[in-house]
Amino acid sequence: MADSVVTRAASTSEDEALVKSPGNINFDDASAVDMVDTVPALSMLLDTLGGLPTQPPSLYLDLEGENLSRHGSVSILQLYILPTNHTYLLDVHTLRDAAFSTPGANGQTLKNILESDAIPKVFFDVRNDSDALYSHFSISLAGVQDLQLMELATRTFSRKHVNGLSKCIERDAHLSSAERLAWKAVKDAGVKLFAPEHGGSYTVFNKRPLSNDIILYCAQDVQLLPRLWSYYRRRITPEWTRRVHEVSKERVALSQMASFNGEGRHMAVAPAGWY
Repeated sequence: MADSVVTRAASTSEDEALVKSPGNINFDDASAVDMVDTVPALSMLLDTLGGLPTQPPSLYLDLEGENLSRHGSVSILQLYILPTNHTYLLDVHTLRDAAFSTPGANGQTLKNILESDAIPKVFFDVRNDSDALYSHFSISLAGVQDLQLMELATRTFSRKHVNGLSKCIERDAHLSSAERLAWKAVKDAGVKLFAPEHGGSYTVFNKRPLSNDIILYCAQDVQLLPRLWSYYRRRITPEWTRRVHEVSKERVALSQMASFNGEGRHMAVAPAGWY
């Protein structure tokens, strides 16, 4: 169905800037990432989130944890703020409920932001993140734009299966040669520490202080989400935008059901009616 995908001729200047990016991302610089592990620091962060632009979205998120799901735990919430070009790692393992109930100066909490349909939030495959947030912190995500669905919607080939984040980054993030080498090095170093099949353990996300390798791993993917959003946004049709919006909400609702299982081959199958 190649005719269902078009390039938007009237793409915004903001979107173009996202694709081109202001220089290389420093994937190997842990000093460019802020760890938020105290209530005062979290309150200050929340104060910076008010009144941010919504087009393009300002907030790009990911989560890490030990068996990230209702059966495991949430360790880190990664947040990239586009207007400030800054990455924060929220230490959920340390702050626990306070990570989501602490208010900023205006009284707004992170839970309020995550549950606001008026504040767009970009995730890549929101299902397990939503499962964990809902199960452990009673957070019902809203305003979600799921990049995995956006990629699927812009394809000119088979839509039967969804792609993982790494494949999307490799194909669509327009990495420079230097960025590609740094991104792969950071990713490989992190995987060796947490992936059991590589001799690692997911418990590394709960060790404090976090190692530099884990800090960089947590930050790197979320820093690239704006590029992917912009690339897919310029290629998606209004009808597919509507379908992405609907299925993003369906994914959140599905993740809150008692029967939800976030592991298995079914997770790679495209939504019904998309292929």
